[in-house]
Amino acid sequence: MGAFNLTPSDPSTFILNGIPGLEDAHIWISIPFSMFYIIGLLGNFTILFVVGKESTLHKPMFLLLSMLALTDIGLSTCVMPKALCIFWFCFKGITVDGCLTQMFFLHAVAGMHSAVLVIMAFDRYVAICEPLRYGTILNNARIAKLGLVGLTRAVFVVLPEPLLLRRLPFCANQVIPHTYCEHMAVVKMSCGDTRVNRTYGLMTALVIIGIDLTLIGLSYRLIIRAVLRINSKKAHWKALNTCTAHISVMLLSYTPYLFSALTHRFGQGIAAHVHILLANLYLLVPPMLNPIIYGVKTKELRDKVGKYTCRM
Repeated sequence: MGAFNLTPSDPSTFILNGIPGLEDAHIWISIPFSMFYIIGLLGNFTILFVVGKESTLHKPMFLLLSMLALTDIGLSTCVMPKALCIFWFCFKGITVDGCLTQMFFLHAVAGMHSAVLVIMAFDRYVAICEPLRYGTILNNARIAKLGLVGLTRAVFVVLPEPLLLRRLPFCANQVIPHTYCEHMAVVKMSCGDTRVNRTYGLMTALVIIGIDLTLIGLSYRLIIRAVLRINSKKAHWKALNTCTAHISVMLLSYTPYLFSALTHRFGQGIAAHVHILLANLYLLVPPMLNPIIYGVKTKELRDKVGKYTCRM
């Protein structure tokens, strides 16, 4: 067991402490966490499988769903295997390089996830405001290019975070009160000047989330304006109903993310275990619910999933 109980005195190792104050309950907490993770993987891999197999689903909307499924898998997989090792086996040690790598992939995938939500908002705008030109404005090739732009942005905006952290000295007490390496949690472990890191981390959040929420808000402003021009109330609801799945996914994704990010910087009065629990649920609940939301709201996808389910 000596190899498992790594001490914070090792300068090349951080200690991920799990959920502070609830260490005795780690086993019990791991039960819903692992269930959420497995359900999320099954749901998102089902979407990828069905969309890949069915040629009738090779359309922009379902390509976007596949992108969303990939980012959902990435978000939860970046943190849950290590978190479950902490809960089940007390494998709390993680090298500094491993920690920074986990942090990079987590934030890069989160940035890509946000970009996919922006493209989906644009997709809804074109479908409602320019329905006759939908096929010419949005096709699979254009969606793929937009996805590549989102991925490039996420990588280049997030990459400086671990590089800036790598140059800092870390204090003797290298215990991170978290289940994964989140940027601000690692910044707080340094005994050097972290002003550049804190400023860049805040700028990253503003660039990615601020710009993306602005673009999404603009898309829905144009959608609402177009819908209000329709005389029929039935047509109003039919048009808006096509956006409910996207709106639900956005609320599930952005609300806990903003809460977690703001708590790290300004939420000193919030109990640590509450913050860490919500930070983990943010990476588990949306990936679990997103396939269900789109499966329920998208008849074409629901029918194809039912087709494969009945074969089993």
